[in-house]
Amino acid sequence: MGLLTKGSPLTWNETVQYIDYIKKHGIAQFINLYHRLKTRHGDQLKWGDEIEYTIVKFDNEHKKVRVSCRAEELLSRLQAEEQVNAMLGTANRFLWRPEFGAYMIEGTPGMPYGGLIACFNIVEANMKLRREVVKKLLKKDETCLSISFPSLGVPGFTFPEVAADRTNDDAANSIFWPEQAVFLGHPRFKNLTKNIKGRRGSKVAINVPIFKDKNTPSPYVEDFSAFGGAEDTRDAKPDHIYMDHMGFGMGCCCLQVTFQAVNVDEARWLYDQLTPITPILLALSAATPIFRGKLSNVDSRWDIISASVDDRTLEERGLQPLKNSKWVIDKSDEK
Repeated sequence: MGLLTKGSPLTWNETVQYIDYIKKHGIAQFINLYHRLKTRHGDQLKWGDEIEYTIVKFDNEHKKVRVSCRAEELLSRLQAEEQVNAMLGTANRFLWRPEFGAYMIEGTPGMPYGGLIACFNIVEANMKLRREVVKKLLKKDETCLSISFPSLGVPGFTFPEVAADRTNDDAANSIFWPEQAVFLGHPRFKNLTKNIKGRRGSKVAINVPIFKDKNTPSPYVEDFSAFGGAEDTRDAKPDHIYMDHMGFGMGCCCLQVTFQAVNVDEARWLYDQLTPITPILLALSAATPIFRGKLSNVDSRWDIISASVDDRTLEERGLQPLKNSKWVIDKSDEK
C-alpha cells in the first residue's frame, strides 16, 4: 500500500491538461532526488510485510459465505490504538490501513524489521498476533481469510447484499461488482476505478482461461443474459471467465514485502537478486484458481491484476490506428 492522504482527486478529463507538466516535473524531481541521494550511505536495512485480510460472513441457515463489508467500521477501532499511542509517545505493535475492497483490511508490523537474522524469529509471531487482534473484533459468524475470496462477482457475494448498479455514469459500469463493495472511506479507490475507465475509454476487460474437464462444453460460452445485454459483455471471450471491474484484481488478498536498503548500490543488488526469486515464490504460493465462482486454468492472480488496471486506449492496444495516442504499448504477456 502506498502513502494514503486525503484530498479531492481530479477526474481523468480534469487531469489531461496537466499531463505534460506532471511528466516534465516528475522526471526532473526523480533526477534531482537521485543525484542528491546516490552517494548517501549509512542507512539501516529495514523491511516489513503487508498482509491483506478478507472479512467473510457465514450464513449457516442458507449455507452461504459472503464477504462482510465492515472494513471501515473495523479500521476505526483498530486505528484508535494508533492515535492513543501517538499521543502517549508509545510504539505501535501494528499498523492498519484500508485496501480496495470494503471487506478488506491491511495489517503491517508497527515498526519495520531490521537486517539481523534474529529478526526472522519474530515475523511469524507478529503475523499470528495481528490475525488474533482482527478476529477479536469480528462477530461470531465472521472470520478473516488471507487468501482471495473465490466468489467475488457472484450475485449476492456481499453482506449486506447489494446488486451491481450501472445507473451512475461515473461508476465502473460493471455488471458483476457493486460500488458498495469498494472501500468508499477513502477517495483513492473509487477514483482509481473511475479514472482507469476514463482513460481507457471503456470498462476493463479481464478474461481468464476456464479449466476444462470432460463435462465442459467446447467452446465454453457463458450465458450473460441475466446480467445485461450484448453490449455489456462484448469483450468476453469463448473458453474464458469474463470479469469487468478493477475489484477482481485489487480485491484479492496478497502478501507484499517492502525493503529499505543501506544505499543505492545495495538497493540495486537486492533488486537484481529478487528478480529471479520472486517468480519462483509466486509459483510456490499461487492459491487463486477460482474467479467468479468458476474454476480457471490458472492459479495466480497476477494476470488478473494486470488486466484490472489496464488503462490503455484502443490505439495503445493496437486495435485502432494511432491518432490521439503516441505509441502502441504492448504488455509482456501479449507477445
